[in-house]
Amino acid sequence: MAHEDIFSALADPTRRRLIEALREDSCSVGSLVESLGVSQPTASKHLKVLREAGLVSMRADGQRRYYALELETFMELQFWLHRYLPPAPALALVPDVYQDPATPHETSSQATVAAAQLGRTVGRGLEQVTGRAQDFLERFPKPKFGRKR
Repeated sequence: MAHEDIFSALADPTRRRLIEALREDSCSVGSLVESLGVSQPTASKHLKVLREAGLVSMRADGQRRYYALELETFMELQFWLHRYLPPAPALALVPDVYQDPATPHETSSQATVAAAQLGRTVGRGLEQVTGRAQDFLERFPKPKFGRKR
């Protein structure tokens, strides 16, 4: 997996919206077009980039194409990014949640707070690393598209 391909794929806001739409379950291209409000060719173009980066997979069911997130790729990316993120203070709250079964409501809210803090920390870190990677990639000459002569 080439991380620069993943960062290039994630740099586009439409592709990030597609990833977000696929977070819960696989979807057909038609339902993605409807939920995102983009044209079918636009959705297909962006899904192809995501597929080539290894972020989504496609399965055919007759005339329809269904896309789903490639969780293994996201796990590899998370593992790689983890090396660059500062230690999350929210992680210190998580073990305490499971130590005191006497107050289940309190521990549940602690877990919710810890998960929210962790999500914000990881989200900010991912945004920073993705932005830096995109800045780095923009330094390279852009490939020319079209017919080769």
